[in-house]
Amino acid sequence: MSNTDASLKEAMSSIDGTIGVALVDYTSGMALGTIGGGKEFDLEVAAAGNTDVVRSKLRTMEHLGIKDEIEDILITLSKQYHLIRLLRAKSGNGLFLYIALDSGKANLAMARHQLRRIEANLEV
Repeated sequence: MSNTDASLKEAMSSIDGTIGVALVDYTSGMALGTIGGGKEFDLEVAAAGNTDVVRSKLRTMEHLGIKDEIEDILITLSKQYHLIRLLRAKSGNGLFLYIALDSGKANLAMARHQLRRIEANLEV
């Protein structure tokens, strides 16, 4: 099992094209940990904004009567991928991993695979 900092560092170093990564509480919109980003990419702002995305999707699923779990949410931009992975472990209830990737450097399938593996080892 990995702690938050170690998991975020692993994502940053092992997933090609990573711009930044965060562990986010979608009940509050607060980032519990971040690594990467910078002046031009504020992970705290991204965490809060993506909280709205997660809440909206969960609410829509509820209204539609969809009884399933979100694995991940993908947002593709012209030069970036933004991947949101909801944590499934009971200790991770209300949390998601968020990663921003440079689409020219990243392999999306591998990024999803690596993020799934990191989530499985994450101890919150």
